[in-house]
Amino acid sequence: MTRIFEPFRIKSVEPIKFTTKTDREKFLKEAHNNVFLVKAKNVLIDLLTDSGTSAMSAQQWGAMMVGDESYAGAESYYHFEAAVKNIMGFKHIIPTHQGRAAEKIIGSLMGGKGKSFVSNSFFDTTRGNIEFSGAEAIDFLTAEGKQPSLIADFKGNMDTVALEHYIQQRGAENIPLCVLTITNNSGGGQPVSMQNIKETSAICKKYGILFFIDACRFAENAYFIKTREKGYENKSILEICQETFSYADGCTMSAKKDALVNIGGFICMNDDKLAMEAKNLLIIMEGFPTYGGLAGRDLEAIAQGLHEVLEEDYLEYRIGTMKYIGEKLTAAGVPILQPTGGHAVYLDAKAFMAHIPPHQLPGIALTNALYIEGGIRGVEIGSLMFGKYDEKGAYVPATLELVRLAIPRRVYTQSHMDYMCDVIIDVYKQRTQYKGYKITYEAPLLRHFTAHMEAL
Repeated sequence: MTRIFEPFRIKSVEPIKFTTKTDREKFLKEAHNNVFLVKAKNVLIDLLTDSGTSAMSAQQWGAMMVGDESYAGAESYYHFEAAVKNIMGFKHIIPTHQGRAAEKIIGSLMGGKGKSFVSNSFFDTTRGNIEFSGAEAIDFLTAEGKQPSLIADFKGNMDTVALEHYIQQRGAENIPLCVLTITNNSGGGQPVSMQNIKETSAICKKYGILFFIDACRFAENAYFIKTREKGYENKSILEICQETFSYADGCTMSAKKDALVNIGGFICMNDDKLAMEAKNLLIIMEGFPTYGGLAGRDLEAIAQGLHEVLEEDYLEYRIGTMKYIGEKLTAAGVPILQPTGGHAVYLDAKAFMAHIPPHQLPGIALTNALYIEGGIRGVEIGSLMFGKYDEKGAYVPATLELVRLAIPRRVYTQSHMDYMCDVIIDVYKQRTQYKGYKITYEAPLLRHFTAHMEAL
């Protein structure tokens, strides 16, 4: 069995509020059966997201104290720029207040009706910003990634054959951007191989399509390449990251993930004209290009976090945590997406709640059961998040029905993870007692954030 050894000591703590099952039933009812609407103070272990929920290091807190809060030309921006360029190498580094702001700028500049964006898998906010522009977002996940129980090294890969076929059918002139998400969040936090990055890049160059990387978890992806892909075992994480980005024309990033901070993001690119357009839009939406909606202290924290995330001891602990959880759950017969990925463990809700059909939202049934039984807040990544209606109004379920348990970085200990596993196993043993849900209110975009639901 994998063991967890946290490569840090804890200097500061915050209390956890204990609640009863009766309390949680009340809280969930008040939240219209949507855990997004539950107050954080009423959550025991919060695994809703790993975005912005990390614990920062003493070095990051120290770096914040020297933040330069000048409106233009702040020294903190140049520290931030140097850290990003060291890893990613792009010519233009544009800060934003978080990742979806970067996505909004890209969607606004490149999107519009009649356009198609392509990816291995777009995550929710990326897809939302593309669709808000009037364009469509198309996924080409490898066939292996659509089989939760299949064990394979790089299930987050792009299906490059399907991608090229689509480009030929749709026309490259109608496809402004290809995005490779590393690791593949919607696909279970699964990594993308360097070979797949190269192949996707080559296809984009062949047809003159811009190729960007969604870099939220670039360091975790690099660790998988180092440990799973032949020829990279002796390369440093930094070297693998530098090669990864060398194949791309740009990237967007939510620094709230692998930069180990609570707020921040950025856009990178090499194209001078596109960068100028992005900066002009940035000034309207976010702020001057040397702060982009962030305080100088936040830029300093990002710069330090980008250094720390490359440490192999940290990445071994990070990936090992997911493996530890996965081994415990699998030993108890709990169906999960195999193998475990980089930032989360994904429960296979379709198999877990096999008695609940997709249109009755098995992922929501499982998510809510975990909260009621143990105060654990996860997130459904299934037919609530990605389900659609066709032209006739018929319901089209998502390809996968998952519940993501995203582990905040450097926040919880092994005892917290053991408790979580115990709750999941108990829920699995009594799974047939849980019922499905129906939607009573939904927004036109990103409905999972605010939807109201009713138990059937």
